[in-house]
Amino acid sequence: MTGQRSSSQQTDRQLRLLVGLVACSAALVLLAAVTVAVLHPVAFDQLMQVVALTGLVTLTSLAQVHVRIRSNLQSVHWADAALLVAAVLLPVHWAIICATAGTFIVKVIQRPQPGPLKFAFAVAKQTITCAIAALIVNINGSVATEPLAHLQLLAIAFAAAFLADELLVTPVIALASRTRARDRFLAHLDLRVIAAVVRFAVAVLALAVLSQEPQLLIAIPAIVLSLQLTYRGKLRARAERLAWQQLAEATDAMNVVQMETVLHTAVHNGARLFSADRVEIEVSLDGAQQLVRGSQGEITYHAAPDQGTVDPDTTAVVALVGDNDGERVGELRLCFQAPVALSEREQFTLRAFAGALCTAIRNATSYAQLEHLAGQHQHDATHDLLTGLPNRRRLQLDTEDALDRRRGGRGVTALLVLDLNHFKDVNDALGHAAGDQVLIAVAQRLSAAAGPEALVTRLGGDEFAVLLRQLPAPALALYQAEHLLSTLHEPVDVDGMPLVVSASAGVATAPSEGGFVELLRRADIAMYQAKRTGCSVASYAPDNDTADRARLVVGGMLPRAVAEKEFILQFQPIVDLASGEPISAEALARWQHPDKGMVDPRSFLGSIERSGLLTAFTDAVLDQALAGAARWRELGCRWPVAVNISPRSLLDRRLPALVTRRLDDHGLPGDALVLELTESHTVSQLDIVDKVLAELAELGCMIALDDFGTGYSSLSVLSRVPAKELKIDRSFVMQMENTPSAAAVVRSHLELGRHLDLLVVAEGVERESQRRMLWDLGCTAGQGHLFAKPMPLDEVLALVSADDGPVRLAEPLHDPTAVVRMPAKRNPGRISRTTGTGGGERVSDSTT
Repeated sequence: MTGQRSSSQQTDRQLRLLVGLVACSAALVLLAAVTVAVLHPVAFDQLMQVVALTGLVTLTSLAQVHVRIRSNLQSVHWADAALLVAAVLLPVHWAIICATAGTFIVKVIQRPQPGPLKFAFAVAKQTITCAIAALIVNINGSVATEPLAHLQLLAIAFAAAFLADELLVTPVIALASRTRARDRFLAHLDLRVIAAVVRFAVAVLALAVLSQEPQLLIAIPAIVLSLQLTYRGKLRARAERLAWQQLAEATDAMNVVQMETVLHTAVHNGARLFSADRVEIEVSLDGAQQLVRGSQGEITYHAAPDQGTVDPDTTAVVALVGDNDGERVGELRLCFQAPVALSEREQFTLRAFAGALCTAIRNATSYAQLEHLAGQHQHDATHDLLTGLPNRRRLQLDTEDALDRRRGGRGVTALLVLDLNHFKDVNDALGHAAGDQVLIAVAQRLSAAAGPEALVTRLGGDEFAVLLRQLPAPALALYQAEHLLSTLHEPVDVDGMPLVVSASAGVATAPSEGGFVELLRRADIAMYQAKRTGCSVASYAPDNDTADRARLVVGGMLPRAVAEKEFILQFQPIVDLASGEPISAEALARWQHPDKGMVDPRSFLGSIERSGLLTAFTDAVLDQALAGAARWRELGCRWPVAVNISPRSLLDRRLPALVTRRLDDHGLPGDALVLELTESHTVSQLDIVDKVLAELAELGCMIALDDFGTGYSSLSVLSRVPAKELKIDRSFVMQMENTPSAAAVVRSHLELGRHLDLLVVAEGVERESQRRMLWDLGCTAGQGHLFAKPMPLDEVLALVSADDGPVRLAEPLHDPTAVVRMPAKRNPGRISRTTGTGGGERVSDSTT
């Protein structure tokens, strides 16, 4: 405040000095004019002309348009036009006296009367500008008789007077309003120049009328009035447009969430928008009481309200009140150096600005409260509410940060997991309140003993963890763990009862891979190892880690794999053993992982069955399999396609609807699909399975029993499932040449299929000798690497579209013309492209 007062005093001194300089110059000019007038008296008629022109100057000076700049008014009037007329019609000294007298009269009769400084400056300014114009005009003494003939001279005189007026007024207004002179000069410059040109034209018109037709002067006032109203309207329209533009900019600038930014922006823009010398904003909300004071260029005060007095004469006060609830937010004050009457437009703009400011303050307050709550919630999210220690989430963040730092420098990062022994006995015997006291005491002791470099956390229950960072050697982690456990030897006082607390701890150093999750897992394993061995502390040893992580990792990746459709199908044909021609194809699901490449099906099929992804996976396999079947049907092959269905899928009543939808999507009949089932308790014992299988059979889908003979109740499955196909498991086919029992199983399968009218397919046919043995035993269809390995759909289509005759994957066992083939007991719908005989195609999510 002291600096501001000193700056204001310095500005006032500069203003008085400048006005005094102008006033002294004008006084010298006026003194010279009066001296000449006294020495050279004029006739009565010329004296009357002086009086008349003095009255004209007075009247034109009263026709003003005011522009407020802070607490100062800048007036634009018609006096310069009258002064030009006086300069032409009167001698120089009388023109100066006329300008001085007319301006003096105007300032005397104005209400409210200006201060002495303004009074002296206004009179002095008019005296000087009139003197300049009169001196230029009187270079040629015949201007009065023929004004139009000296139009250029008149223009020069008027322009000189106008420029002198601007040069005198601009610095004075800038000093008085504490604004930049350049801004004051450029403000409305175009309108001021246009108005000056119009006034010059009116002055020339008046001179021409006086020289030619004096009686037409009666029209001049009407012209002046019309032009004055036009200029005032344009100036007002521009001021209103500029005000609304600045209001919009000011409102947008307050659309922020930080309270300090809102208040500072409002002070700067409020001072600019309302041309105020100072703006004060006082906020009176609970917990946010503050006062901001400043001008357009700077903030001079921002602290608690200082309870200063407010001058109602020089301050416009607007209460900041909420529109909906009427809550008083604070107060907006526009402060001026002198009394100022705001126009109706300014009052309306002020109310709009105050409303926007009120909303911005409340929004900023709400945001501050939310930010505080968010900070509190963030603290709660990373800390344990009972002990105040960081929790598992904070431990993970700090551990990951420590691991990142470790990669770029030296030091060992270790984790200690500590679990209290027999803590359940404390809760059972003394209650959970006593258990909470024990946990709090343990937390305090661990925190005090660990030191500032370690992070002590509570994982949950009676389990704690301590992160040790930048240890010089791994052995120090074990030493630190023993030191921490030693702090628990002293009994813990619980309501006057001493309790001895013991704990087991596991220590692990940071692994090369796996990050926090792997480090915590290793420390946890070490802790349980300590409990099993009865030791207080144990270090992680790989030999004691028997966790099957691969299956868990794969299970974690399955949801994304199903969602991103990373599963693809490969097709393996099933052939007629005699002719070597395909009769169907089995589709095998493969997982093409974007980073790990092809994933072994055995690692994910079991996880899919145990997860909630089975339906989505089955749907994806059905969709791709039937899409392939539709493609080769377009090429003339009516091979059906089979999908290996998990027995768990038969418990889903939606399975028939899912199959129907996919068949309709690809325009295929039901007999284009074979559903392979692996026998199990699920298939044989639950009634809901019978309903699902019956609905699938009604659709025309064929059922095949896969891996027959390896399950639980093969014969009971055959009695309940409407199967059309039986598949001999590859394990029997691979051993039947050397193992009589395996050959007997194959033979029994074939006899069973023959009696039940089932197509029997042998899996795992890899040698020609196996093919011939199967044929001799009565098997008509086989599948295996002897004929074809699983292949992508494009290769299947290329095989089908070849133009070199029937598709044949092996040489015929006999000359077709020398063998009489008996009709195969197969579904007549399953027709080969070339032979028209039986065959079937299947889609599977398992490997052969």
